[in-house]
Amino acid sequence: MDGRRRRFEPAQPYQLTDESPVYVISVAAQLSGLHPQTLRQYDRLGLVSPDRTAGRGRRYSARDIELLRQVQQLSQDEGINLAGIKRIIELENQVSALKARIAELQGVVEGAATAMQQAEAAVHASYRRDLVPYQDVQQTSALVVWRPRRDQDR
Repeated sequence: MDGRRRRFEPAQPYQLTDESPVYVISVAAQLSGLHPQTLRQYDRLGLVSPDRTAGRGRRYSARDIELLRQVQQLSQDEGINLAGIKRIIELENQVSALKARIAELQGVVEGAATAMQQAEAAVHASYRRDLVPYQDVQQTSALVVWRPRRDQDR
């Protein structure tokens, strides 16, 4: 993932989410407390890449504004350079993607476990009821001697 997103396509018309690109660069700059030129620089560096309109104008979402604030906090308060911030953002995106993949795989595992339990229940339901379960007999060291009776031999 190179930080670029595809053009925003809403799920339903007029439905606003954190991903909805609604803020022009001047409003995004005011909301984030940064200069518009700084936002353009961050876009060029791939730190925060807003969606684009058909005329190539930048449109920032609420999530983009939050990311701009995070970049500012890491840069000013923590003293991290922009390359380091870009790497942090990439790693956070990887972690999010991996968490989503883990959740997906957990669903698959749970589905497989349910299917296995159902198959096991079907096998148990098919057992004949006249069978007796086998119980393992413990071997002992007792010795039993059998001697035939003499009066029965004749």
